[in-house]
Amino acid sequence: MTDAVVSVEHGVVAYDDRPVLRDVSLRVTTGEVVAVLGANGSGKSTLIRAILGLVPLSAGTVTLFGTPQRRFRQWSRIGYVPQRIGAGSGVPATVAEVVASGRLARRGVLRPPGSADRTAVAEALRAVGLADRAGDPVATLSGGQQQRTLIARALAGQPELLILDEPTAGVDSASQDAFAEALRGFVAAGGTVLLVAHELGPLSALITRAVVVHHGEIAHDGAVPEPAGHHAAPGHEHVHPHAPEESVGMWGG
Repeated sequence: MTDAVVSVEHGVVAYDDRPVLRDVSLRVTTGEVVAVLGANGSGKSTLIRAILGLVPLSAGTVTLFGTPQRRFRQWSRIGYVPQRIGAGSGVPATVAEVVASGRLARRGVLRPPGSADRTAVAEALRAVGLADRAGDPVATLSGGQQQRTLIARALAGQPELLILDEPTAGVDSASQDAFAEALRGFVAAGGTVLLVAHELGPLSALITRAVVVHHGEIAHDGAVPEPAGHHAAPGHEHVHPHAPEESVGMWGG
C-alpha cells in the first residue's frame, strides 16, 4: 500500500461555533497530484490551513508523513505557497534573495548558504522561468512573476510535498504555463502535490485526483469532474450521497 503523505480523519473546523469543515476525511499518497476544488466559501482553503496547523481542528486528526501533526517537526519536507500575495510588498529584496529564503528551514538560520543552497536556488529559478530575473528587485516584477517567485521559493527548499493555495489565481497565462511546467518537473522527480484551485487551466493534465468541497463536506473524490452535463466514467468517482448534482458538475460556482 502506498504511503500516506497527508491523512485527515473526521476533521472538523468551526469559527465562533459556525462549522466550516464537517467531518472531512482525506488521504494523499506519495506521487499524487490532488486538486481541492470548490466554490468560494466552500471550505477548501480552510482544509489546507488545517492540514498545515494554521487553523485548529475542533475534532478529528491530521497526520503528516505518518506522524501526528501536533508532533510533526520536519517542516522542510513541506513547501507551502499561500493565496496570492505581493512578493515584493515594501521589501527591497531581489528575486534570488526571496527564493533563497526558501532554504532556511533546510539549512538553518545561522549557517551561511553553501554550494548546495546556491544550486537549489538556481534550479528553482530555472523551473519557473525566472533565471534571467534573479538579480532584479521583486517589486519590479508583474503579479504573475511575483507568484512564480513564491513558487520558486517553495521549490528551493526541495520539499517532498508541495501545498499550494490558488497558485494561478489572477496571474497571466505565461505564468500559468510556467507554473504547470515547474509542477510537471517536481512530480516527475517523485514529488507529491496538494493544491486548492477555483479553476485548473493548464494544470488539468497534471491532476491525478480531484476532491470537491461543498458546504464544508467532501462532495466528490475521484476523477476531475466534467463541466455540467457531463459525467465521469463509472467507477472513477465517489459522490457524497447528499451532495446536489451541481456541486460536482459546477464546482467553480
